Amino acid sequence: MTSTLNRPPVESSSSGPSRTPHKAPVSMKHRLSALDVKASPYLYIAPFFILFAIVGLFPLVYTFFVSLYDWHTLEGQGQFVGLSNFTAVLADHFFWNSLFNTVSIFLLSTIPQLLVAVVIAAVLDQNLRAKTFWRMSILLPYVVTPVAVAMIFSNVFGENYGLINNILESFGIDGVGWQNDTLPSHIAIATMVNWRWTGYNALILLAAMQSVPRDIHESAALDGAGATRRFFSITLPSIRPTMIFVIITATIGGLQIFTEPRLFDPVTAGGSQRQFQTTVLYLWEMAFFRQNFGKASAIAWLLFLLIVIFGLINFLLSRSIATAEGRGAKARSQRRLLKLRQREAQESMRARPAASVLAETVPVPGPTEPTEPNAEGSTR
Repeated sequence: MTSTLNRPPVESSSSGPSRTPHKAPVSMKHRLSALDVKASPYLYIAPFFILFAIVGLFPLVYTFFVSLYDWHTLEGQGQFVGLSNFTAVLADHFFWNSLFNTVSIFLLSTIPQLLVAVVIAAVLDQNLRAKTFWRMSILLPYVVTPVAVAMIFSNVFGENYGLINNILESFGIDGVGWQNDTLPSHIAIATMVNWRWTGYNALILLAAMQSVPRDIHESAALDGAGATRRFFSITLPSIRPTMIFVIITATIGGLQIFTEPRLFDPVTAGGSQRQFQTTVLYLWEMAFFRQNFGKASAIAWLLFLLIVIFGLINFLLSRSIATAEGRGAKARSQRRLLKLRQREAQESMRARPAASVLAETVPVPGPTEPTEPNAEGSTR
C-alpha cells in the first residue's frame, strides 16, 4: 500500500517578488541618544563662540563701522566719510611716531623677556629644593597690580631723586633722562613690562618642559650628551608649540601696551615731546581728548592689522626655524648612521686577517672514505 504525500509547491525566488525584512521601530530613547552624541560637542563649545561674538567680534565690526563716519564723542554719528579717516591717520606724523615707539618698546621688552623666561624655566626644571617656593616667587610680580609696579619703577627711574640716578651720581656719572629722552624712556618702560611678565611666561614654558619624557634625557645622557646639548637638542624642539604660543601672546600684549607708559608719567600722555607715546595711548588721546571717535576707530583697525602682520611673521619664522631644525636633525642622524656603518666595516676588516690565519693553522679534515665489511662482518 502506497501513500502519496502532497507537498506544497516551493516558490522560486525568481517567480515571485522579493520580500524585504521589516525594520524594528526606533524608540525615542535611541533617537535622543543619537541626537545627544551629535549635538553635545557643539553645545560644549558654544559658550566660547557666543562670548567671542558678543565681546570680540561685534566690537570689531562696529569699530570698523564707526571708522567710516565723522563720529564725535558727544554729538554722535555724523556724515559718511568712507576711508577718509584712515587716510588722515596715515598722514598724521603723530601716528607714525606712536608706531615707532610701540615697536621699539615691543622689541626691548619681548626679546629679553622670552630669553630670560626660557632660562628661568630651564633652571626650575632641575632638581631643586623647595620647588614650590621658587615657582611661586617668580609669579609674584605678575600678581602685583600695574599701578603699584608703575609707582615703584617711577621712583626707581626718576630723574631728580630716582634710585638709579642717585647711584650713578655717587660714582660721579651724570644722571640719565629716563622720562625726557627717547631711548632711556623706552628702556625704563620695557623693564617694567619684563619684570611683570617674565615669571608668567616662565611658568608656561616650565609646564611644557616637564611634559617632555625623562627617558629621552636619560638615554641621551647615557650616550654622552651633556646638559647643554640635551637642552638644545631635546628640550627646545619638544616645547616648540608652547614657544610659538608664548611668542604670539607676547607679541599681542607688547603691541597693545597702555598701562605702563600711561602711569610712567601721569601728567602727560606719553611724555612732553611724545617720546614714549604708544599707539594705544595715541588712540586714547584721539578718542577722549580730541573727541574724534572716527579717527580713533581707524587707529584701532590699523593697530589690529599690525598685530595680525606681526603674528603671521612670528608664525612663519617659527615654522621655518622648526623646519630648519628638522632638516638639521635628519642630516645629523644620517651622518651618525654613516659613521656607524664605517665603524662596523672597519671592525669587520680587522677581524678578517685573524680569521684567515686561524684557517691556515687549523687543518681542515678531508672527506672520509666509506668502509667495507670483511668476511667476519666487521668493518675495516
